[in-house]
Amino acid sequence: MTWSHPRGYDPMVATANAWADKTGVSIDWDKRSLQDFESFPVEELARQYDLIVIDHPHVGQVVSEGCLTPLDIPGREAEREALAGGSVGRSYPSYEYAGHQWAFPIDAATQVMAYRADLVETPKDWDGVVALAKDGHVTFPLLAPHSMMSFFTLTANLGHPCSVENGPLVETATGTRAIEMIAEVAAYIEPSNFAMDPIAASEAMARNDAKVALMPLGYGYVSYAVEGFRPHQLTFADIPLPGAKGSALGGTGIAISAFSRHRDAAIDYAYWVASADVQRGLYATSGGQPGHAAAWEDDAVNAAAGNFYRDTRKTLEGAYVRPRHNGYMAFQDAASKRLNAGLINREAAATILADVDRLYRESF
Repeated sequence: MTWSHPRGYDPMVATANAWADKTGVSIDWDKRSLQDFESFPVEELARQYDLIVIDHPHVGQVVSEGCLTPLDIPGREAEREALAGGSVGRSYPSYEYAGHQWAFPIDAATQVMAYRADLVETPKDWDGVVALAKDGHVTFPLLAPHSMMSFFTLTANLGHPCSVENGPLVETATGTRAIEMIAEVAAYIEPSNFAMDPIAASEAMARNDAKVALMPLGYGYVSYAVEGFRPHQLTFADIPLPGAKGSALGGTGIAISAFSRHRDAAIDYAYWVASADVQRGLYATSGGQPGHAAAWEDDAVNAAAGNFYRDTRKTLEGAYVRPRHNGYMAFQDAASKRLNAGLINREAAATILADVDRLYRESF
């Protein structure tokens, strides 16, 4: 099971076909919506599928439920060392939890900036983003959980990243300022942004009749950087924040069900599809957004995607890894919805933060 977007589905089908030719082992991929990908219980999927593409914040929950197979099996240490050495930012260690590796990164992503180079100049800082929002040029995807992802990015960039341990979520002044920064932009954008994810925001910018031309924070989708994918090509860049640091890490990893009757065959495919040669080759050329540094550094891979990888690499290398404890996923959903309600009702940032902090403590 993977997720329903050309970036998430097409490379899995292409690599599965190549794997069948190579080994005789057949793999059939199903897909689910991005919203399901971010919230649907992994245990339910693990009871239906051998191979599952997951998001790293799920790892605490899946360890507690015992529904995935650890991939750090004896005899393959050299292969894992190569995969770890090819990690883009903290993509590889983000799937390590409680002493085991639960997935291998096959897709690396983080919040970046996207824009129409033919319509706007890129802002240099958040004040520039607010100015463009006032002029009606900004789309800011705030559908849960993306509003909370921007909160994580801003707090980390302000120098006080959100905690990943039990206790207060973030230093009060930092959390308040982050909410205020989101609100500064939210005050000038269309209410429809509260129902938009980064895919919808990218689609809105790539249209012939686009009314918006800048997404200041949102997960980058390489598909939109490829000429001809949509009527207009998007350009991607580092986030418009000091040092381009603190962006909330995303991406996906390939995991194996603990209930699989084909465990060994599934593990073999996982090691292969995450490897450098496949990632910078078939995976990238089939519409994927690779999770291996060999692809991010490859001239041909960058040339085919408007230099997407090199132009956002700094942001990914400085990305922040979200909490991953059992209970986090429910917090992420509830906190995003509370944040959005506060933004829509123009509540005081301190009031919103107090509720988000309470939800975080309760998640433990």
